[in-house]
Amino acid sequence: MSRIGKVPVKIPSGVEVKITGRKIDVKGAKGSLSREFPAELNVEVSNGEVVVTPVNVEAEGTKALWGLYRVLINNMVVGVSTGYRIDLEIVGVGYKVELKGQDLNIAAGLSYQVLFKLRPGLVYKIDGPNKIIIEGIDKESVGQAAADIRRIRPPEPYKGKGIRYAGEQIRRKAGKTAGK
Repeated sequence: MSRIGKVPVKIPSGVEVKITGRKIDVKGAKGSLSREFPAELNVEVSNGEVVVTPVNVEAEGTKALWGLYRVLINNMVVGVSTGYRIDLEIVGVGYKVELKGQDLNIAAGLSYQVLFKLRPGLVYKIDGPNKIIIEGIDKESVGQAAADIRRIRPPEPYKGKGIRYAGEQIRRKAGKTAGK
């Protein structure tokens, strides 16, 4: 038995879940998401909950799919009801970010400025010259956009300069010591 998969997903008020064939559609106040699920799983809506069950528990890989799709459906329900948000910080002298239309223009110590295009379903916001806020209803796309922005200039271990997640702890190295 999958410990995660057997827990039903509670549907909050204002969220509508509809299943047609092998596709699940979730609509809420923030928008709508849809995803197809594999033939190894049954997905049902009953008593204000989404229940995911395997067709054959003994088949190889079914338990992993069971837990995975339960979590994916839960992420969809949370996304359309409250949404997701990731904050990024830019640390370094001369490092800054600004909005250029709806795109991000990032100066992170490179010889050029990086223009990070707006991705569908996301909203970029700036809180001062050194803080980026990424919001959206799809957890996967919000996290991927944050990871791609961080990849422009990951934090380095000696001075801590670079783009990091808000609250991320960077393991610092001592560096060289001057010798005689």
